[in-house]
Amino acid sequence: MSDSESKTQKAKNVAFHIKNLRKIYHTGETVVEALRGVSLDINEGDVTVLLGPSGSGKSTFLNILGGLDKPSEGHVDFKGDVLSEDDNHALTEYRRENVGFIFQFYNLIPSLTAMENVALVTEISNDPMDPMEALKMVGLENRADHFPSQLSGGEQQRVAIARAIVKRPKVLLCDEPTGALDRETGVLVLEALIRVNKELGTTTLIVTHNAATAGLADTVIYFADGDIIKTKYNATRLTPQDISW
Repeated sequence: MSDSESKTQKAKNVAFHIKNLRKIYHTGETVVEALRGVSLDINEGDVTVLLGPSGSGKSTFLNILGGLDKPSEGHVDFKGDVLSEDDNHALTEYRRENVGFIFQFYNLIPSLTAMENVALVTEISNDPMDPMEALKMVGLENRADHFPSQLSGGEQQRVAIARAIVKRPKVLLCDEPTGALDRETGVLVLEALIRVNKELGTTTLIVTHNAATAGLADTVIYFADGDIIKTKYNATRLTPQDISW
């Protein structure tokens, strides 16, 4: 399948429609333009990898799609909900109902077990899965009663994934999810993310510095200086075991 054929196929079922997205930060007299008119569609159920150097706008872009930040200008639409026009209350509801976040640092509560960390989210979710089911999806059902200090870094990150998916989010946003991990551990984390995407159909965005991760994606978006410089569509996706690290 050629890139153009793949692009035509993926024009269906758009999750995010983004047009002329700009984000400007003011610090005293200093003006930083983090995003410079980004426009693209992100397809429902796809794995999209965002690549680019530090400061290229990837995390800012992810935060706006997650409703954690607002654009300075431009249009962001999530399946008919115009996020760029939502107030803080509406964005809070959007995050609660639709979005799961995974960051480089796991942010688990040390005094709670893996199961308890995951179960916390079910208290504010409309239709959560059973916490053990979420732990099984990331291969940690046998570690449910362990505290974060008793888990490896990769296991803690997989607990964080379980915590993010237990509410059945439509969107999973991952900012450097393997940034603090070695190859073997990182592969386990990526396998968990790909399994979640396949089984839950979650629209998944992964910000990373690791160019090899591009092979896992349906779509790869390359950022530089606050804008998209290239978009690539993969006809086939590699498995985490197949990528170079």
